[in-house]
Amino acid sequence: MTTPDPDSVLAEQLLRLTRRVHRIQKRHLERRDLGVTPAQSRLLRTLAHYGAAPRMADLAERLEVVPRAVTTLVDGLEASGKVRRVADPTNRRVTRIELTDEGRATLRELRGARRSAAEEILAPLSQEQRTVLGGLLEALIDGELAKRC
Repeated sequence: MTTPDPDSVLAEQLLRLTRRVHRIQKRHLERRDLGVTPAQSRLLRTLAHYGAAPRMADLAERLEVVPRAVTTLVDGLEASGKVRRVADPTNRRVTRIELTDEGRATLRELRGARRSAAEEILAPLSQEQRTVLGGLLEALIDGELAKRC
């Protein structure tokens, strides 16, 4: 009998955690009945990080998706009044995307749903464990552990 590879076990645990996080976040979104999909939620959160209305190509690059995917997301969000397309003041061939008041209100609700989901996910951990986990996640996100090895 062979011993499981520790890295394979970790990889499987990370994948299971990721799926659990997505399931819990989706449930919290559905409870608030915001009428947005997880992908639309991500686009709204990304849009909020821009100081000025970005181009769709900027959003596609930041989200790491093809521009057509952003067009579909924006179409749905625009139909529900959460974003609007606006002409670029310096180049009439460019369309920019901006949040509406409805979009900003939805974003506030989304943040609340994400906080609730995080609380549920982290509930089994003590404050000390949360601090350790936060440090480990930062190292993985930034790639610092990989650089040291």
